[in-house]
This record gives sequence, C-alpha cells and structure tokens, in this order.
Amino acid sequence: MKSLLILLTLAGIVSILRRVVVGFHTQRPSHYAATGPAFDLRKHLSGGMLSEGLIYGPRGHVSSRFVAKMVGSWEGDSGVLTENFTYAGSGQIQARRWSLTLGENGTFTATAPDVIGVAEGEVSGATVRLNYRIKLMEEAGGHVLDVTDWMYLMENEVIMNRSEMRKFGIKVAELIATIRPAT
Repeated sequence: MKSLLILLTLAGIVSILRRVVVGFHTQRPSHYAATGPAFDLRKHLSGGMLSEGLIYGPRGHVSSRFVAKMVGSWEGDSGVLTENFTYAGSGQIQARRWSLTLGENGTFTATAPDVIGVAEGEVSGATVRLNYRIKLMEEAGGHVLDVTDWMYLMENEVIMNRSEMRKFGIKVAELIATIRPAT
C-alpha cells in the first residue's frame, strides 16, 4: 500500500511539473492574442458543421474514431451548439447540447448535461480554450474527467480541435478533430 501511495505521489508530481514546464498545459490564451483570423464564436460555431476525429487512449493508440454533425445557433450573447456523434465500428451514437453564454473580454461559459458544473472558456486571437469536467457514458466507464479543449481557427475557416482528458492529473485520453462548415 505504501508503494502505491509513493507511486501515485510521484505520478502527481511529474504531472504537475509537465504542466508547468512543458507540454499541452503550458499554452495560455494570451500566447495567441496576436494571431488571426480572429475566432468569433457566433460566426464560427454557427449553422451546420461536420467534425471528424480520433480519440487516443492512455497508451497513445487510437481507441475511437467518430464523425459528428453539429449545428450552432445564436441569439445575442446566448448560443446553442448541438453535437451528434457516430462512432466507427460500434455505430454507437452520442448527442450533446451545449448552452453557451458570452461574457466580457473574450470569456464565455458553457453547460451541457454530461458536463459537471460550468465550463469556462476564453477566446484569444485565432484560438479558443475551454476547461470543464465531464462524466463519461456508463458504456465508457462512467468516469469523471478533467478536459481542456483548444480550438485553432485556420485561414480556410476549418477549426482544428485538440483536447486532453485527465483523471487525477494523469492524461488518460486525447482527442484530435476537425470542424468545418457542412456543405
């Protein structure tokens, strides 16, 4: 038991050091303030969209592939983004409905039924960062994960999405996806 506690403590320390010194968690919205084109949630997350992506498991292997049909709509500073995922192989379908509220200075909040509490986001230049806790479906273990989403707007209006999912500070999954207007 003592060895397990030492191992978990060391893993936590290494995880903290990696976030502070190198890696995915060292980027900040301010790093992208001067980048363009400017990401406008109301413009770029509006109308029909198609997302295609991969989810990597803790060992770095692709554990899942998906295609998602998305639709965004806005009324003033409030928006709704629906996502309907179809997973390759299993044909499993998952739906999520985000409610988005724009704040001041590029900040926004979001909620969804499988998100615990309120997600907090920030738009800066060509990027969006969103942090939240999500409860996975029971079929996926029902785990609660800490998620950081980064979306990068490309010159051709395609959004590149990279997300890290962590449990107890340890990366357990990564998502890479594109989001583009549906044709």
